[in-house]
Amino acid sequence: MKIVLAIVQDKDSNRLANEFIDSNIRATKLSSTGGFLKAGNSTFIIGVDDDRVEETLELIKKTCQSRKQYVSTPVTLDISMDGQVPYPVEVEVGGATVFVLPVEGFHQY
Repeated sequence: MKIVLAIVQDKDSNRLANEFIDSNIRATKLSSTGGFLKAGNSTFIIGVDDDRVEETLELIKKTCQSRKQYVSTPVTLDISMDGQVPYPVEVEVGGATVFVLPVEGFHQY
């Protein structure tokens, strides 16, 4: 048995949750926040048998594609940079960060 931790962008989380339901994969969804863009994410905790890990990873890969997005640069209060105006910067967002971990024990009460 393995634990799959998948951190996905909020825009992809509902579609991924529906894919898990359709495939009979049990997952717990937690709200989380990304560090770089301070954007909303969802972290899925999924317990699966070893023989379903690849299927789970394929669902995540298919559902959570990265895309480009424009964000404004933060305004600085540094006096030496007089007249600085925030401007949009293109960044890549979305996709998924996934960890697969071994499970020593599994208990349901």
